[in-house]
Amino acid sequence: MMDVRYGGNPADVMTATTDRLRADYLIEGAFAAGALRLTYTHVDRMIVGGACPTAAPLSFGDGAELGTAFFFSAREGGLANLGGAGTATVDGQRFALANRDILYIGRGAKSVTMASDDPANPALFYLNSVPAGADHPHRLIPKAEARKITLGDPAKSNQRSLAMYIHPEVAPSCLLLMGITDPAPGSIWNTMPPHLHERRMEAYCYFDIGSDDRVMHFMGRPDQTRHLVVAAGDIVLSPAWSIHMGAGTGPYAFVWGMTGENQAYADFTPVPVSALR
Repeated sequence: MMDVRYGGNPADVMTATTDRLRADYLIEGAFAAGALRLTYTHVDRMIVGGACPTAAPLSFGDGAELGTAFFFSAREGGLANLGGAGTATVDGQRFALANRDILYIGRGAKSVTMASDDPANPALFYLNSVPAGADHPHRLIPKAEARKITLGDPAKSNQRSLAMYIHPEVAPSCLLLMGITDPAPGSIWNTMPPHLHERRMEAYCYFDIGSDDRVMHFMGRPDQTRHLVVAAGDIVLSPAWSIHMGAGTGPYAFVWGMTGENQAYADFTPVPVSALR
């Protein structure tokens, strides 16, 4: 059974307690040994989740909870490996995923099976899936094939490397965009300036965080900001009306996934830091 999140009105966020914010917008502990955990959000109907196969493979593909014959009958997805080496088999086609490789799964797939090469160092498969209206072939995008750009300023502690995987310039999809961002050593901020995606929502899976470290993820309207304290393996849901930016107490990285009206990565509205409240 999938967990379900319904999103919320930005006005509700202004009076929400910490527990309420976390219940609506934070998915904790996506990776549990030997388990597959999926969450369905009504924010653009994205499905996010984590799988950590150990002694036995983990599989999914049934669409009963979605009202379709198969999970991917009307969806596409991206599967990022954030752990040890593993494999994902889609309808009999086997893909080997090293750390930070991402597999694009096209509409129409009937079954997906995930396995770890070494149960003692398991793969950590992170899934983003969104509704799709076009067919694209399954494709493995190795880390080396991602399009990487460097952004930010080390003097302002926001230099970062952004790697695009599922993106029109790398691997085409219908509406899903997916990639990985790493702040540079000594930088703590993962984006500057904060901004809004009025035509797209976004989800973030934070990883490679020390057990005693946390990321402070800022959200909410520009004039009514709130924050979530995020640990390794936690997922943040970011609606179109919310800003997003974060700062870590130590090194960290995150997978970003987006869907909405378009795939124009630069379609966003910057918010000056001086305007935040």
